[in-house]
Amino acid sequence: MTPINLSIKLWFSLIFSFFISSAFIFSQNKRPQEPQLPLDYISENIRFTNTKADSITLAGTLTIPKHIKNPPVAILISGSGPQNRDAYLKPFNHKPFLVLSDYLTKNGIAVLRYDDRGVAESEGKFKNATSYDFALDVEAAFHYLRRRKDIDTNKIGLIGHSEGGLIAPIVATNNTNIAFTVLLAGPGVDGGKILQTQSRKMLELNGSQKIILDENEKLTSIIYNAIKQHKNIDTIKTKITEGLNAFKAQNPMSIISPSITPILMEQQFKILNSKWLVEFIRINPQEYLKGIVCPVLVLNGSKDVQVLPEVNLPEIEKALTDSGNTDITIKKLEGLNHLFQTAETGHVNEYKSIEETFSPKALKIITDWINERF
Repeated sequence: MTPINLSIKLWFSLIFSFFISSAFIFSQNKRPQEPQLPLDYISENIRFTNTKADSITLAGTLTIPKHIKNPPVAILISGSGPQNRDAYLKPFNHKPFLVLSDYLTKNGIAVLRYDDRGVAESEGKFKNATSYDFALDVEAAFHYLRRRKDIDTNKIGLIGHSEGGLIAPIVATNNTNIAFTVLLAGPGVDGGKILQTQSRKMLELNGSQKIILDENEKLTSIIYNAIKQHKNIDTIKTKITEGLNAFKAQNPMSIISPSITPILMEQQFKILNSKWLVEFIRINPQEYLKGIVCPVLVLNGSKDVQVLPEVNLPEIEKALTDSGNTDITIKKLEGLNHLFQTAETGHVNEYKSIEETFSPKALKIITDWINERF
């Protein structure tokens, strides 16, 4: 296999690396932050219904501090790929939402976390659901909490990780009763730009030459722009084909041109089979960030190679500032990766080997920020 073919195949696989699910099973690792029984707070298995999605029932867990009357509550929103209420990452053997909910609840904040639709005990179909569909699930969780008597129904907020950091602004913009929003490695640019910068960074970490990074970026721009600018699938395929053929004709000496073949184009068309991915590429999060009126905390790890802080944080800050929101806190946390683990390089390959599930520093920042306001 030539280096250029390897690069193309690696790029094609990386456009799906925003997903964090896998069929692989690994041996158990030490996970010292996971809570041990007995718990020193209330943990209740709950169910709620999304009446806007065929009345599917979603299952989750609500944890409530024992000695605080009507505490504030956070709804946890997972990232892309099917995940249960703990945001269990099978290839990495980590449960970030279990650790996060445990820490928050021990520090006076109730937490609702739930299985994604079609996952574990939740009904519905995960396949072909988009970020907008997942936003409706979050809204259903919010309305469920509003009927509870043991939490402060005026202090219900959102904590979204990765794609959850896109979904949270969608919900907060459409519901001014949301009390606070926390974005953890959330996107500030459209999904096409997320995937493009992510794949460039991953190829760079894997040792690809700069010329390959630059050429790949030109090709992905052709593909993603076609998806963003057109709705009809046949039109998108035509534009991708025309764009790639034009690149090849105009750049016959390009290191990447020999790989532009009908087979490669058919590979790219597979993107269009995923309703979620097509919609993700198109969504501009700034449209929703500008509509958030509640306090916002934005965190991103300096070693995040999936949602790059240098690309996303400035755009998030600009959108929130332009909205006139006066309670905005934005922090880049040194040494943390996409999962908010303390990392060496931030590469996805490190996730499993790191014992830490969620940086204590990040946990404290989130908790203190909420408690200072509520």
